Amino acid sequence: MPGFDIRAVNLAALNSLTKYPSIPTYHELDPRNGGLTEEVTVFPGPVIGTEKVDGTNSRVILLPDGGYLLGSREELLYARGDLIGNPALGIVDNLRPLADALAGTHADTIRVFYLELYGGKIGGQAKQYSTRGGTGRRLFDVAVLDDWAERLAWPAQRISRWRDEQGQSFLGEQELAEQASATGLELTPRLFTIDSGELPSGVEGMSAFLGERLPRTLVALDESGQGAAEGLVLRTADRSVIAKARFQDYQRTLKRRANSR
Repeated sequence: MPGFDIRAVNLAALNSLTKYPSIPTYHELDPRNGGLTEEVTVFPGPVIGTEKVDGTNSRVILLPDGGYLLGSREELLYARGDLIGNPALGIVDNLRPLADALAGTHADTIRVFYLELYGGKIGGQAKQYSTRGGTGRRLFDVAVLDDWAERLAWPAQRISRWRDEQGQSFLGEQELAEQASATGLELTPRLFTIDSGELPSGVEGMSAFLGERLPRTLVALDESGQGAAEGLVLRTADRSVIAKARFQDYQRTLKRRANSR
């Protein structure tokens, strides 16, 4: 495998390779009106439920040469050693100390830590976690890219298709917990592990399930936070199947159905 040289890398390709993929909704979205249908994501075996934190998706991209990049969901914002970084959403200021500590710990691979940065002035729901300006971060996934040299040479369309078709390799639940422990990072809260047959199949049932399982956020930053949670992420232990269930999607769908009667 050739050596990694950030100055010679196609940064657009690297950005695309390491973006976090879209997570489907547990109940399928109706493209006509944005509401939920009664079609559900099918999970084989046990399902792990975690809190979905409402902030901004952030990336710490550890590189084979010991360097790193920091990014939002869509853009690269900073490279190790830069004098100036993009200040968007406070990602660089919040994550640079973490990236400095992690740099050089995974030679020969590209390893991407995906964190939700939340609170402060990040997003419209920041006040649910703190009204005093506090910020926090939670790790929710880690991807490992061993064959980076081959994939960085792919055309943009192929990379995008590969990512959308779940080509990225993510750590399973046990490995993710071990990685979090080794790096001193907190995971998004793990709420339950249940058999897939215990998940509600209907929209009304899932709406009630959300309220029962997550009546308030578990990641409030201080007592000033208003406390509403965004929803759940449902995943298999190996992360081969993953879906999200957000309170607002269910509330909006049920309200629309009630108004149409």
